[in-house]
Amino acid sequence: MEKLNKAILMRNEGKLTESNEILTAMAKDDPKSAEINYQCAWSFDILGKEAKAVPYYEKALQLGLNDEDALGATIGLGSSYRTLGKFIKSKVVFESGLSRFPENNALKTFYAMTLYNVGEHVKAMEILLTCLVQTSNDPDIKSYERAIGFYADKLDKTW
Repeated sequence: MEKLNKAILMRNEGKLTESNEILTAMAKDDPKSAEINYQCAWSFDILGKEAKAVPYYEKALQLGLNDEDALGATIGLGSSYRTLGKFIKSKVVFESGLSRFPENNALKTFYAMTLYNVGEHVKAMEILLTCLVQTSNDPDIKSYERAIGFYADKLDKTW
């Protein structure tokens, strides 16, 4: 675990390539460690190498992670699929994640981006507007919170 902590510290210090090299070697040496696979995926993701991150995210989730890491891996995997143009896979990952973490607003936001990509604009806007009114402390938003919340699922309706 000392080596893993060192690699994470290096990533936090901005030594992204060095951290990635350590984590990749660790994942090769210990392929059944969910945590190492997750950290390795993250290290590829942060380098903008989403295609290389995907198999590590998948493996980490398959092996089983604690809730915090499972949430991060789900967002990472879904987002990576989305940026690679694999929108249906992204949608499936996010929907699975939402069944486990239904209240997580970051997950909902990334899911909304994927919904936009698959043409489900109404549902994407509903999710984003609902998240906005539930999380914003902006006084301008707060003053219209009730109206924004009301219209969130009625954007195509006219009176």
